[in-house]
Amino acid sequence: MQPDVSDTEVKQAQFPHNLLIAGLFAFNLLMAPAVIALNIGMSGLLIPLLSSGALIAYLYLHSRKVTSKFVAAHWRLAFTHGRWLLLGYTITAVLILLAWLVSQAAHEASMKHIVWTALTRIAVLPTLVGVMVTAILEAGAISLATRRKLTDKQIKAKI
Repeated sequence: MQPDVSDTEVKQAQFPHNLLIAGLFAFNLLMAPAVIALNIGMSGLLIPLLSSGALIAYLYLHSRKVTSKFVAAHWRLAFTHGRWLLLGYTITAVLILLAWLVSQAAHEASMKHIVWTALTRIAVLPTLVGVMVTAILEAGAISLATRRKLTDKQIKAKI
């Protein structure tokens, strides 16, 4: 059974999904290339990670404060989708660590640089996949909120 919700609650339920999508574009699709273009280095990639992590933490904390069950369920859903992005970042971090270890095994400095560059470019792919998966999930979630619906899992849990 889907809950009866007002138009105001629908707008409030759409907000966390819109916020997460805006964060995806601002922090991952705009900020990450800017950090690379500015030649800040690999530590500069922590900026999008920390920004996205702060946004996802905000989604989690705010979901606890909302009084409407329907709206709170959508805040939790946005948080759940945000965890896919964090999974992508985690896999990327592990691959970057492995790239660093492999590059340290090279004997020549030029070979270290080549190995490091090649492997770090590959290591960023899980984050890109996480961004795409999160964006697709959030687009579907906005549609759910607009239609005044919840996921089957949320309905079974009785929000």
